[in-house]
Amino acid sequence: MENIYYLLIVCLVFWYFVHLRRIAEFARKHANHYCKSERLQFISIARSSSRLRFDKENGLYWFSIFELEFSGDGNSKYNGNMSLIGYKLDSINLPTYRI
Repeated sequence: MENIYYLLIVCLVFWYFVHLRRIAEFARKHANHYCKSERLQFISIARSSSRLRFDKENGLYWFSIFELEFSGDGNSKYNGNMSLIGYKLDSINLPTYRI
């Protein structure tokens, strides 16, 4: 019987990593789209944190914060923050940048 529990734990850990990877792919897609629409050069993206949250509006969801690196003029780079609720873009906060 305990083998089933070990298998369940292994499956949950595998699902967790696959799910976080899928969230990261959606974050990259949202960042690319945002940078193209604002005529910015997309450099990189990295996850800061991901945690499970619950509220009345969205229910149970993964809240993820990513650090976005971009350039406005092609010579300098800036860091901004992007947050996702599940797979959906919640907000993007960018500092002032040179065009």
